[in-house]
Amino acid sequence: MASPLPEPPTSPNARFDLQTVPADQQLDLAEFKEFLLESHPVYYNPAIHSDPLLLRFLRARKFDFEKSKLMFETCEQWRRDFQVERILSSFEFPEQKDVSRVYPRFYHRTDRVGRPVYFELIGKLDVKELFQYTNVDRMITAYVREYEKLLRYRLPACSSKAGRYLSQGCTVLDMKGVQLSTFNSVRKIVQQVSKIAQDYYPETMGRMLIINAPTLFTTVWSIVKGMLDENTVAKISIVGSNYEKVLFEVIDPANLPAEYGGSCSCRGGCQNSDVGPWNDGSVSGYPLQAWENMGK
Repeated sequence: MASPLPEPPTSPNARFDLQTVPADQQLDLAEFKEFLLESHPVYYNPAIHSDPLLLRFLRARKFDFEKSKLMFETCEQWRRDFQVERILSSFEFPEQKDVSRVYPRFYHRTDRVGRPVYFELIGKLDVKELFQYTNVDRMITAYVREYEKLLRYRLPACSSKAGRYLSQGCTVLDMKGVQLSTFNSVRKIVQQVSKIAQDYYPETMGRMLIINAPTLFTTVWSIVKGMLDENTVAKISIVGSNYEKVLFEVIDPANLPAEYGGSCSCRGGCQNSDVGPWNDGSVSGYPLQAWENMGK
């Protein structure tokens, strides 16, 4: 049996501080915890389920207690059924290098807020070759493991580096060269991953930049955004090939790979470096080898 993963350290000034939460949300949080306890919960454990975690579910459901409770309990049941803790301790993904070559996805440094930046180059996805190395179920499992690593390892390191609590990431989705057939072929993965993100990891997207977006996509987006929450729409920027100005506003060029107009050229390629506060030596107590070995 694998040893438990070590708890990543967080500097005192980077820990969650309830006093930074608006007073009305503090009251709602206190009432929600009482509501969960009085409902004789099967899932809620005050010793395990933190204030910031509960706030994520409350915010995702606009502080409607019944809807937030249902979302939280559904998530907890899913975590048991999907065996998330077992995935962290024992799931192996030896096809990682081959998968990354035909479907590049990687974390690379931080944005101007201090959040970890995740790149996904969907235009380079070779679906036919991807499924020569893996399958949908294993891809979904690998995604879940990365969500957990983001919340439990990358974000604590980024919080310590920034000197304040951070609970969200920044995503750059590169659509250069994307084909409609690509979307159709990978739709099952995209749908499942999107559902997992929305239902079980709510309020973890701080910013999303969709670059090299084809004209058709921008047309569809103008229709779709009318169906989304204003806060969600405000976090997403859709730009074409002239994306540098928008990208630089969010991410310092020094933290951007050279291929995106930045000045970073990691040895072995930025998409293979997985570099950031979690392992670049800038934060005391990091890296933690057990977390670093995950996915390699």
